[in-house]
Amino acid sequence: MYYQNSDNFWNQLNRLETLIKGAEVKAGILFSFHSFIIGLFINKLAIYSELFKENIPLFLLVICWIIIVAISVYYCFSCFIPRMELKYDDNVFFYKDAIKAYGNLENYKKKMLEICNNEEDLHNQLSEQIHVESKIVNTKFESVKKSITYFGISLIFVVLILVYIMFLS
Repeated sequence: MYYQNSDNFWNQLNRLETLIKGAEVKAGILFSFHSFIIGLFINKLAIYSELFKENIPLFLLVICWIIIVAISVYYCFSCFIPRMELKYDDNVFFYKDAIKAYGNLENYKKKMLEICNNEEDLHNQLSEQIHVESKIVNTKFESVKKSITYFGISLIFVVLILVYIMFLS
């Protein structure tokens, strides 16, 4: 059976790691924007609190905005800690397996050497690692996409609130 050079597997793993970091950076930037906008809102809360008491539509717009922001922030956090059910055999490259599946350090080293000295086993385990990381990348980017969508909707609500305050109240 023909196998690619192991370097190709390692290069793919490095690429996936870069994508994971990229998704987390995007989620962090979105979270920062939310924090900034919420900070501005809280800073002016005393000024707007009288408007909220007297104006039910404005109050409802703000409540909707808060809910949308909370959903977007939830997806930001879910990017950092994706929840996935993954069922794989023990793999020397999975960090939990490296610690738990092989017992002590000596057993792990023996298994690692055994895997690395057998090209087929090595490629199979690296393929599983690539598969897992691909799922992680996909899940993270789905969360970022949802967070961006809700961030956009939250900005629409900010504009509606500002227009309402400026022109209709």
